[in-house]
Amino acid sequence: MYKALYRKWRPLTFDDVISQEYTTEALKNQIISGKTAHAYLFTGSRGTGKTTCARILAKAVNCRNMKDGNPCLECDICRDADSGALTDIVEIDAASNNGVDNIRDLRDAAVYTPERGAYKIYIIDEVHMLSQGAFNALLKIMEEPPPYVKFILATTEIHKVPATIVSRCQRYDFRRIKAEDIAKRISYIAQQEELNLTEDGAAMIAKLADGGMRDAVSLLDQCSVCAEVINAESVSAAAGIAGRDYLYDMLDAVSDSDAPKALRVTAALYDMSKDLTRLCEELITQLRNIMLIKASPDTAEKLIVCMPDELERLRALAEKTDLSTVMDRLSVLQECRERMQRAMNKRVEFEMTLIKLCSGPAKTVQGIDNSEIYDKIKQLEDKIASAPRAAAGQAPEQPEVLEASAAPSDEKIVPTIDIKKLNPEDIVNCERWGEILEEFKNINPAVAGSLDGSFAGTAGNYIFIKVKNRFFMDLFKVKENANSLEIAIAKVLGQRYIMKASCATTVNEQKNLAESIIKKAMESKIETAVEKENA
Repeated sequence: MYKALYRKWRPLTFDDVISQEYTTEALKNQIISGKTAHAYLFTGSRGTGKTTCARILAKAVNCRNMKDGNPCLECDICRDADSGALTDIVEIDAASNNGVDNIRDLRDAAVYTPERGAYKIYIIDEVHMLSQGAFNALLKIMEEPPPYVKFILATTEIHKVPATIVSRCQRYDFRRIKAEDIAKRISYIAQQEELNLTEDGAAMIAKLADGGMRDAVSLLDQCSVCAEVINAESVSAAAGIAGRDYLYDMLDAVSDSDAPKALRVTAALYDMSKDLTRLCEELITQLRNIMLIKASPDTAEKLIVCMPDELERLRALAEKTDLSTVMDRLSVLQECRERMQRAMNKRVEFEMTLIKLCSGPAKTVQGIDNSEIYDKIKQLEDKIASAPRAAAGQAPEQPEVLEASAAPSDEKIVPTIDIKKLNPEDIVNCERWGEILEEFKNINPAVAGSLDGSFAGTAGNYIFIKVKNRFFMDLFKVKENANSLEIAIAKVLGQRYIMKASCATTVNEQKNLAESIIKKAMESKIETAVEKENA
C-alpha cells in the first residue's frame, strides 16, 4: 500500500531533524545526562518538527539501547513506538479530545505504571484547543505528576495556552525552516525516490512551503504524479499558482496603469483554473521584494524570496515605482486578501483591486482653500502685535471690553423690551446654549470653535453672548457668520433673537486661545473638504 512521502520520510532520530539544532542538541544532552523534565512545551508554525521531536523524545527516554541521545531504532521499544503499538506512548489530539472528561480519563490512567518502558509519555498535540475546564483538570497532574509520567505539549498558537500551564513546562520554540535547508532535504528525498527534481523546482517548492517541511514534502508528492520532470513550471501548475511570466505581466500592467492588460491576464489565469487567492499572495510577496529593493538595495538580495532569474526583473520594476507607491499597493493587496476570504466571488474582488491599483495612487484631499483662515490669522497677529503692553513695574494688564451686535436677516426684528431700561438681574441664563453651539458647529464648523467657553443669557427677544475669544468679535461682524448663528439659535429656541456679544480678555489670554482656535479651524476646514471629496 502506498504511503505518503511526508509520513514515509518523517525523521526518526534527532539527527534527521533539520534547522532546529538548538532544540535537538538540548534534548539530546538532557537524555544523555538523565535529567529530562517532567513536562515540555513545543511551539512553532506548522511543519517545523514539533510532533516529530515529541515522538523521538518519547522513544529516546524509553529506548533500551540509546545512542548519544538518539533512539536506536532497533529494539522492540523503538519498533513498536514507530508502528504505534507501544502503549506507554499515548498521543492525544486536543482538537478532537478537548473536553474536561478526556483529561480526567488521562489523569485516571496516569496512576498506572508503564508496561514496558521506563516512562509513560503523553503527547498532547494542538494543546491550545483544550477547553478551560480541560486545562484546569490538566494543571494539577502536570504540577505534581508521578515520577514515571512525562508530558509533551505541542501547539501552533502559544498565546492561547494559559500561563499556569506554560510555567510548568520547559519551552522550546521551533523556528521556520530555511528555504535552502528545505530545498536540500527534498532534493535528497527525490533522489531516494528516483524522482527527476530540478534545482529550480526544488527552490520553488521550498519557497511555497513557507518554512514548513511537511508542506514541502507534500507538494513534492503531489508534483511527482503531475509531471515526469519536476521543475518550477510544473510546481507552479501543481500548486495552482501563477507562473513567473503571468505574475510579472500583471506587475508590469500595474506599473504602467494598464488596467485592460491586467484584466486580460487575470481572465487567462482564471480560465486555467488558477487560484486567485494564491495569485494575490504571490503579488504581495513580489511587491514585498520590490519594497525591500527600494528600501535596502545593498542587502535586498539576502532578504527577498525569489528565483535567481527573477532578481533582475524585480530591479527593473523597482526602478519604475517609488517606495511610497509600492507600500500603498501592498496595503491594497493585503486588504484584498482579507476580503477574498469572505467574498462570494473572489474574481470580482480581485479584479476590483487590480483596477484600483492601475488607477494610480489613492486620491488625497488637495486644493483646500486656506486663504480665508490665513487672512484671519494675519489680522489676529496684527492686533496682538499692536496691542499696548504693560511696562515693567506697571499694574497688571487689564482686559479690554469689546461689544458687537448683529441682526443679519433682511427682515428687522422688533425689540420686545427697552434694552436701555434692562437690569442685569432681568437676564435669564440660556440653558440650551450647548445645543445651540452643536447646531452652529453643523452649520458653520470653521467659526464654531471661536465660541468655546462662551455662555449666553436671554431677556425678551434679546440674546446676550459672553465670549472669551476676541477673534470671534471680528467674525461676528461678517454677515454670513452672524446669519448662521441666528439660524442655529432659531432652530433650537424656536424664535429669532437680536444678538449681542461681548468679550473681556487680555492680550496674553488671547494669545493662549489663538493657537487652539486656529488649529480647530484648520481641522474643520479639512474635514469639510474630505466630506465633499467622499461625496
